[in-house]
Amino acid sequence: MTLDLLIGGTDVPAEGGRSYARHDPVTGAVATEAAAASTGDALKAVAAAQAAFAGWAATGPEARRAVLSKAADIMEARTPEFIAAMVEETGATRIWAGFNVHLAAGILREAGAMTSQIGGEVIPANKPGTLAMSVARPRGVCLGIAPWNAPVILGTRAVAMALACGNTLVLKASELCPRTHRLIGECLVEAGLPAGAINVISNAPEDAAEVVRTLIEAPAVRHVNFTGSTGVGRIIGRLAGENLKPCLLELGGKAPFLVLEDANLDGAVNAAIFGAFMNQGQICMSTERIIVVEAVADAFVEKLAARAAALPWGDPRGEVVLGSLVSPAAAEKMAALIADATAKGARLVAGGARDGALHSATLLDGVTAEMRIYAEESFGPVKSVIRVKDTEAAIRVANDTEYGLSSAVFSQDITRAMDVANRLESGICHINGPTVSDEPHMPFGGVKASGFGRFGGKAAIAEFTDLRWITIEDPKQRYPF
Repeated sequence: MTLDLLIGGTDVPAEGGRSYARHDPVTGAVATEAAAASTGDALKAVAAAQAAFAGWAATGPEARRAVLSKAADIMEARTPEFIAAMVEETGATRIWAGFNVHLAAGILREAGAMTSQIGGEVIPANKPGTLAMSVARPRGVCLGIAPWNAPVILGTRAVAMALACGNTLVLKASELCPRTHRLIGECLVEAGLPAGAINVISNAPEDAAEVVRTLIEAPAVRHVNFTGSTGVGRIIGRLAGENLKPCLLELGGKAPFLVLEDANLDGAVNAAIFGAFMNQGQICMSTERIIVVEAVADAFVEKLAARAAALPWGDPRGEVVLGSLVSPAAAEKMAALIADATAKGARLVAGGARDGALHSATLLDGVTAEMRIYAEESFGPVKSVIRVKDTEAAIRVANDTEYGLSSAVFSQDITRAMDVANRLESGICHINGPTVSDEPHMPFGGVKASGFGRFGGKAAIAEFTDLRWITIEDPKQRYPF
């Protein structure tokens, strides 16, 4: 059975009945047969969103909040469906899939709570008798493009605050998890969102570039948000800029994890293990570079390697910590990174084994700038340990990257740790915590090649609204001519 497009609140087959198959990365079986949207289908989704905009924008905050809150309840009730879809489409573990639903429901509730916070201010005017105001108003039709790695969290994040602010949406599902992303739209429709306020389209991989270009260039689309790789983000940003569309980009990362000589090593190991290997390292915030001061490096690496080597890995349907990578090709990339690093002097201190799309937790000690893994985002469970002389060297190495999303520093001297945090070039920094962390109300986003703009809380209101200047003036005021 083919999964249809969701346009105007109803199931709509793609033009010509076209579809494509997404395969389970572990078994190779067809996980989902999904409609393959054409550019014509994409424009139908935009038209449906445009038709729904005036009504949804005029809906009061209490009514918007009720829909978003109900959608959260429905999402939680449909947790088993989300888990099944994520496991089959992306190879995720059941724990990661369940956490996705939990956090996504929280995102919907937080967005609902923000509906009454979308305001403005009264500004003193130079003209006597004039009332001047700044007022936040919805932008119109917004385009959300979500990835596969945390599909429920990031798919929900792509639409929740936009809807809370009174916009309508087209969500372009990832080619790798169309069923998972479609479920988000279903929850919102079931919750009573007006027909057309949310539309979800899927497309075959070979049509992605053309479909995305069509959506961005559509005159009715007024804002774009994209979460994904930096390479694709550059294309999205260029297309949006050419069409004078504001965009919010949350892109790749190469998160540094700094361990200073006074760090609590056991606490640092716990955080590094979680940050490096949750979801097989396929998270934009994943710990990618473990930067350790030489004075404690031997003790830290010994503890870390022992923990990594003990992590169970395999079919995500079993009792494992590391499930499948998104494809066998992703596992082949891990092998290439390991081969390159070990050929140039790195030591394999944990892991290194793989089976198809499955890969063990792997640590490379003694990584240097000459190795691919030093600068290249692995987006998998192969992580580098970089030894440095002191704190200054740790900061220099941490900032020696094009990316700047998340970071972490471990030290028991909080004043010192704050100084380091303030000098790290990243949108997020956690002191004595893992690089992987997310809360619905926090300003989430990066700097440099990790993108710009912020999801979450009040920061997101500015992304999904236009700030207008409105005045009420004396009709009898005098003019100079």
